[in-house]
Amino acid sequence: MARTPEKNFLRAWREHRRLTQAKLAEVISLLESGERGLSDRWLRKLAPVLGTRPGHLLDVDPNDVDTDVLEIWANTPEAKRPQLIAVMNTFREDPPPAPFLEPEKPLRKPRAVNLKAIRREARPESSELTEKPKAGGAGKTPEGI
Repeated sequence: MARTPEKNFLRAWREHRRLTQAKLAEVISLLESGERGLSDRWLRKLAPVLGTRPGHLLDVDPNDVDTDVLEIWANTPEAKRPQLIAVMNTFREDPPPAPFLEPEKPLRKPRAVNLKAIRREARPESSELTEKPKAGGAGKTPEGI
């Protein structure tokens, strides 16, 4: 089944800038040779075309990496890549660094505890204390004792 080409304005922009395809190829050549720097914008545009990530264009020589891994990565949907990373991490000899976990709530300074107030609240009031029994009568006792 024939693929419908996506509409774009690449040719219009190239012609607007009065560049031939050969001249545009020279720009790519300058990027490859390092004579012209690869900006973030160039990296983000070129990486998907080359089936890789922007950072890999700067850090990874595809000739130094098993191409099976690159192909699997390139053909894995973005949503499933965390699962792929988790599976690959099970084969590591050195454990991966622990992920940084941010606290759910900002840490607060604990409130100062007023021990005197706590003791006062825990101490029974004088009317609740047992009074000495008077001759012939029963004294008051605290409730619940």
